[in-house]
Amino acid sequence: MSTVEANVRPDYDVELQKIADYVLGFTIDSSEALDTARYCLMDTLGCGLLALRFPECTKHLGPLVEGTVVPNGARVPGTSFRLDPVKAAWDIGAIIRWLDYNDTWLAAEWGHPSDNLGGILAIADHLSQKRLAQGESPLTMREVLEAMIMAHEIQGILALDNSFNRVGLDHVVLVKVASTAVVAKLMGAGREQLLSALSHAWVDGQSLRTYRHAPNAGSRKSWAAGDATSRAVRLADIAMRGEMGIPGVLSAPQWGFYDILFSHTNRDLALKPEAERKFSFQREFGTYVMENILFKISFPAEFHAQTACEAAVTLHPQVKDRVNEIDRIVLTTHDSAIRIISKEGSLANPADRDHCLQYMTAVPLIFGSLTAEHYEDEFHEANPLIDELRGKMEVVENEGYSRDYYDPERRSIANAIQVFFKDGSATEKVEVHYPVGHRRRRAEGIPLLVDKFRRNLATRFPAGRCEQILALCEEQARLESTPVNRFVDLFVI
Repeated sequence: MSTVEANVRPDYDVELQKIADYVLGFTIDSSEALDTARYCLMDTLGCGLLALRFPECTKHLGPLVEGTVVPNGARVPGTSFRLDPVKAAWDIGAIIRWLDYNDTWLAAEWGHPSDNLGGILAIADHLSQKRLAQGESPLTMREVLEAMIMAHEIQGILALDNSFNRVGLDHVVLVKVASTAVVAKLMGAGREQLLSALSHAWVDGQSLRTYRHAPNAGSRKSWAAGDATSRAVRLADIAMRGEMGIPGVLSAPQWGFYDILFSHTNRDLALKPEAERKFSFQREFGTYVMENILFKISFPAEFHAQTACEAAVTLHPQVKDRVNEIDRIVLTTHDSAIRIISKEGSLANPADRDHCLQYMTAVPLIFGSLTAEHYEDEFHEANPLIDELRGKMEVVENEGYSRDYYDPERRSIANAIQVFFKDGSATEKVEVHYPVGHRRRRAEGIPLLVDKFRRNLATRFPAGRCEQILALCEEQARLESTPVNRFVDLFVI
């Protein structure tokens, strides 16, 4: 028996080649995807501007060396910072994700594909300024929208059948991979460079999910995606400098991603045949994810709770004057909500509260609304009734809800609430299958999304600037033709 390994360098894993060929060869001609990407851009930047009101977020922003200003540096919207693209991607990604209010994708894996805008906008702004300084044409916002569509698609398609959470990995691994692919393309990568960059994204040590779950839930979940999209910019730059890739990064026996991180940490997966321990692709890459993306419009809340919050607001008029008479509250939900956000016991911080189904239901039942401020320590400490109601909640799974959640033709995120009082009476059972940000409620949701953007702009800019930004963003053709640097100029303090 030979103990010498065969040193034959393999071709790049086919999964990496699929991604590279999509990014370099696919032509985006879906008007629905481009139009949705425009609204996604608006909503994502608005979420970032709103986050600037929170010191726990802003303390992380700015150059590592105080006072540093980078020539042709990328700008961070809503601030005066001009940073190297790696730190700018970190900052933009962090403000986007801080309040858990940007878009969402739900499947075997969960995530927020607009997190990728951190790397996309940072590198696009930097490259545009650099090109102008060299007498060349800058990138246009059409290229930003196309990069967003492709990043959404890569992250979302990988998430359809492949559950990273079940092996303890955080979904930001997909942000890193998707951002690396599209950022490398924006930087002018050829196929070999793009494959190298992707291989480095997979070979990195990946984030554990522990900071999203009790008892360790905390604020890292608010900047983890910024960290991932920032790392993508760095890895793309490394590849553009000619660094060799790792062709068998996924499939290498014993040392590859599949054997190290996608099987042995989970007994059920480890027992499966080798072919079933590899990534599954439910469909080819195209524009499906952007067209079906879920917007968080009504509530800054983890998406599995959006319909529960809506049901709670509906019940508020029947409950608000009888809160002290409540005997129990039955929350009917799907299996993913139970696994991710159903919590008992004390909640240690705002990040813990905005990932608690019971907390996100109790607040609108009592107050009729749910805002980012409702997660803060001061509000929680001043309202002990919230935890009293949490203690009266029973969370049960409806198997039909769970099936519809995974059904690609439905993709519902259903929740239902019924309140029972001590005198034996009860409210009706309020059931909501699709949140207002779902594709099935687009016509209802888009005007509300624009209103949300307008409100978020007003937290940072004077009225005249807000109207200027809105006018540009509401015209598809005009926005697409706008140079990236001119667009970012509007968001600089």
